[in-house]
Amino acid sequence: MSHRSLGRSGLQVSPLTLGSMMFGGQTDAEVSRRIIDTAFDQGINFIDTADVYNAGRSEEIVGQAIAARRDDWVLASKVGMGQADGRANRNGLSRKHILRSIDASLRRLGTDYLDIYYLHREDQLTPLEESVSAIGDLLRQGKIRYWGVSNYRGWRIAEIANVAERLGVAKPIVSQPLYNLVNRQAEVEQITAAAFHGLGVVPYSPLARGVLSGKYQPGVTPDGDSRAGRNDKRILETEWRDESLQIAQQVKQYAEQRGVGVVEFAIAWVLNNAAVPSAIVGPRTEAHWATYIKALDVRITAEDEAFVDSLVTPGHASTPGYNDPTHFVSGRPLR
Repeated sequence: MSHRSLGRSGLQVSPLTLGSMMFGGQTDAEVSRRIIDTAFDQGINFIDTADVYNAGRSEEIVGQAIAARRDDWVLASKVGMGQADGRANRNGLSRKHILRSIDASLRRLGTDYLDIYYLHREDQLTPLEESVSAIGDLLRQGKIRYWGVSNYRGWRIAEIANVAERLGVAKPIVSQPLYNLVNRQAEVEQITAAAFHGLGVVPYSPLARGVLSGKYQPGVTPDGDSRAGRNDKRILETEWRDESLQIAQQVKQYAEQRGVGVVEFAIAWVLNNAAVPSAIVGPRTEAHWATYIKALDVRITAEDEAFVDSLVTPGHASTPGYNDPTHFVSGRPLR
């Protein structure tokens, strides 16, 4: 498997990143470990977790599974969301929370460093200078090797890169946006800003939280074992829209006519963006992973690109006027 440079850095990563959000929740420790071992044997070296995934259990499982081959993995975790328990300084990107969280993550992961530490989402209260300064301290202490941002808008990516340069802190090397063929909003500013400032783009949810698996039918009650069937908050407020469900069926039919599975096609489409060195896929089962890895054998053609463009306008979501509530529109403050 060929590996790719992550942003404007020398760090080499696999074209698929193993996402671990299900580990310790829907996926037990034993299955999680088998998925991790299989992925490694297939050449995957990039694994992604976060302090909030299943209240830290994901980090524990990942740390135990990769311990024997720790230096062969590019290990990423995140800070910023914290635990919603009402206590002050338990989330966000203050110096206090960042310094507390890194030690807790390292302890759960059983390692003394992270390869990548993401700021998980924008913090509207903490000055960027405070967050970046804390990251600089972690870099100097050797607790992290690189850093990045997740769910950041384009102008915030540009500003945080400029703040880092002004403070003498190494710039971030990676941005992690939501990006898939039924939500292309990241193409407008997030991806272009990241590329301009030397950040590789590592999208999450290339399958639109399962919508692009084609398993959901418009107007049909979802299976109780699925994310939609479990009333998962994020799928219901993002891709659970009639337009996305209908487009998923069109993509499924098109891909099958091409002799390709819809899952593999959707992942390969994300990877066909030259700004994307790797895409995050989060398997719940070993069968999921066996399907995801096959995306690396799919080559997207100009005809494929034109087909997707005919369904979803570049830079837009499938639903006209749609905005993800976590990426709020802030350009009209009222007097």
